[in-house]
Amino acid sequence: MNKEMHTLLNESDIEELEGNQYSLRPQSLEEFIGQEQIKEQLRIHIEAAKSRNQSLSHILFVGPPGLGKTTLARIVANEMGSSFKSAVGPAMERLDLASILTGLEEHEIFFIDEIHRMKGHVQESMYPAMEDYKIDLPIGQGPAADIITVPLAHFTLVGATTREGLLGGPFRDRFGNRIHLDYYAPEEIQIAINRLSQKMQPPVKIDEEAEYELARRSRGTMRIAENMLRKVRDYATVKSDGVITYEIAQEALEFFQIDELGLDDNDRLYLRTMIENFRGRAGLKAMAVAVSEDERTIEEVYEPFLIKLGFLTLTPMGRVATDAAYQHLGYPVPEYQTTLF
Repeated sequence: MNKEMHTLLNESDIEELEGNQYSLRPQSLEEFIGQEQIKEQLRIHIEAAKSRNQSLSHILFVGPPGLGKTTLARIVANEMGSSFKSAVGPAMERLDLASILTGLEEHEIFFIDEIHRMKGHVQESMYPAMEDYKIDLPIGQGPAADIITVPLAHFTLVGATTREGLLGGPFRDRFGNRIHLDYYAPEEIQIAINRLSQKMQPPVKIDEEAEYELARRSRGTMRIAENMLRKVRDYATVKSDGVITYEIAQEALEFFQIDELGLDDNDRLYLRTMIENFRGRAGLKAMAVAVSEDERTIEEVYEPFLIKLGFLTLTPMGRVATDAAYQHLGYPVPEYQTTLF
């Protein structure tokens, strides 16, 4: 679904548009797999707010794409027994924001994805809404315009970001709960694959060994695991009897060119380009041009997992491919490289 369509949609609208996709997601903290400490923090904040009949403090979810920030926001609404509205940061303008805020109900969850991409003046217009639950609206135009203050319901703003540092400091500080999500362990992803395979229509038959094989190549990311399961299911349907055995899983992953560490063609192209074209060291702009990607995609999609694997380091002089990256791709490590690390 086009992200801009989320700007004025409530939860029931989103569920209707996304159909079965939404039903596959966990609906409660108990169903949500992994992130145990985060779930306990949320459980405490939710129970405390409900016992006082108050809205939750505003929440900022921070972490790489695909770790469940949006799912957790919806779960917070479910656990609070509150309604849910969703918007996307880049599409938000001041008038859109005023329309949404004045329509919120008491204790409602207002979720903004990619909140770091909200324009600065839109972020600033949220200050009185987050602190004092009111918003100033201009009546008329120009210097003669009057300003009226409109009270708002006590809502909870939940933001999701992959780049916390791009938020304005005063805006970021108004979130009472800043929660950082980390990559999942293969064992956690295996549980998710098992549950998802049973929920899919028709249910997918998959061996335990095959589950783990998919899990360990999923880059610690639930969204990638789900997409990988769908790809392998299609392969098993066409090339076999539809059952995903360990052997079929390996064949499918090799067919889709996903290696033992979960790297795909794009990851290997990124590393090969850095090693072959730039002798293992390059700036962000140079890499963006060389691999025909925009800088934001490289920073948010390519690099986090490569850094986690130890294949890439960020230095004041640019991105540097490590010895491990050379060895994984079968390149000899140059002598000057060994002096860097």
